[in-house]
Amino acid sequence: MTELMLAVMVLLLLAGFPMKMPLISAAVLGFLVYFPDMSLQILVQQMIGGVKPAALIAVPMFILAADIITRGHSANRLIDVVMSFMGHIKGGLAISVTSACALFGAVCGSTQATVVAIGGAMRPRMLKSGYKDSFAIGLIVNAADLAYLIPPSIGMIIYGVVSGTSISQLFIAGIVPGLLIVVLFSAYCMVYAYRHDIPVLPREGWGQRFTAMRRALWPMGFPAIIVGGIYGGVFSPTEAAAICVLYAAVLEVLIFRSVKLRDLWDIALSTGAITSVVFILIAAGAAFSWTLSFAQVPQQIIASLGLDEAGPLMVLLAVNLAFPQIALFLPELAYR
Repeated sequence: MTELMLAVMVLLLLAGFPMKMPLISAAVLGFLVYFPDMSLQILVQQMIGGVKPAALIAVPMFILAADIITRGHSANRLIDVVMSFMGHIKGGLAISVTSACALFGAVCGSTQATVVAIGGAMRPRMLKSGYKDSFAIGLIVNAADLAYLIPPSIGMIIYGVVSGTSISQLFIAGIVPGLLIVVLFSAYCMVYAYRHDIPVLPREGWGQRFTAMRRALWPMGFPAIIVGGIYGGVFSPTEAAAICVLYAAVLEVLIFRSVKLRDLWDIALSTGAITSVVFILIAAGAAFSWTLSFAQVPQQIIASLGLDEAGPLMVLLAVNLAFPQIALFLPELAYR
């Protein structure tokens, strides 16, 4: 039966259905087979329970804050400060893209917002400087995934709710891996620039750098508020999300004046659409996970692989081997 559920998911994915449809279909199929005498209402209750935790309130608020600053000037100011320090070295433009994605991810926590904000501004510059379009798109899309690691990560909030892990601990656990990936991406960008003889940009003086840093002080307030407030015990991650929305609105509407009050309605509608997709995925995943757990499918898979008595290193190895296989399906389809 497990093989049939997986086959249904793969077939629906290959047919082009959004990710929520394979999850819901497999959950319903498994429920009807494993529990034929039970009402489907139980499955619906599991879906509702999946989006019920109060911590998930932070998700739409972080998305709203990201939408507001994406429409404003924060992204360009962060790009300017990174470019002022990195632009003159070999591969500096590509390294600036990586660093800007990390900074913007620390501001908004959304990979989609990071792609839009940084990609829209930096892709034309990279193409003009001699980078291949495939390299530029690949770098922007993958560097934007740093928003999954660097707090405030919307993905970590969802994972924390689903797994019962402390969101604050997840936030702090993502900082070092995120910075390590920035360093590795930057090294690759430098090697690529040397191999393809990418020209460098003129070195900017310290006056220009100080000007860029001064203009970026307001956007850099986001990570200071989030990280400092949460780990200083001032507020919870959910409260930090609410404060980020207020800070983003004040910053872009009153200080930068890049967003008008009437624009907030359209921004809120966009946030609602994205949030609904995310919450449908969480609900479908909760139903699918409950069906598998109640039928003890994970235990059967672990036993068949001989991992029921495996040590910590073997478990970590199995998890790391499984993630790339799952990622073949999820990244492109999860938000369709």
